[in-house]
Amino acid sequence: MTSLSINPELPKRGEIWLVNFDPTVGAEIKKLRPAVVISSDSVGKLPIKLIAPITDWKTYFSANFWHVKIEPNSINGLNKASAIDTLQLRGVDLQRFIHKLGSVSEITMLEIIASIATVIEFEV
Repeated sequence: MTSLSINPELPKRGEIWLVNFDPTVGAEIKKLRPAVVISSDSVGKLPIKLIAPITDWKTYFSANFWHVKIEPNSINGLNKASAIDTLQLRGVDLQRFIHKLGSVSEITMLEIIASIATVIEFEV
């Protein structure tokens, strides 16, 4: 892995961070890109966070329940319409986190959690 400067601030649930996804295999999401921290702030003794990667929004994503659309604003730090990909959840080491971009709203976080529940067929 390349030597990128690491922000010592611990990523928190609901924050959007720039994450280094390389190296990857096959259809896994690649390169430096934003991601939303999904895991609880109280979970874990290991330096790992569960994240959902963010990719550019494509019109056909609206048919996919695992893509949660997010519009750019000053709070989330994104610069274009994007999709939070809940099908590509990943546990990543803190060394992959580059810097914080912003955070998602409570409503967006609820949409992400609902999407994850659908992906894993979780029923209450």
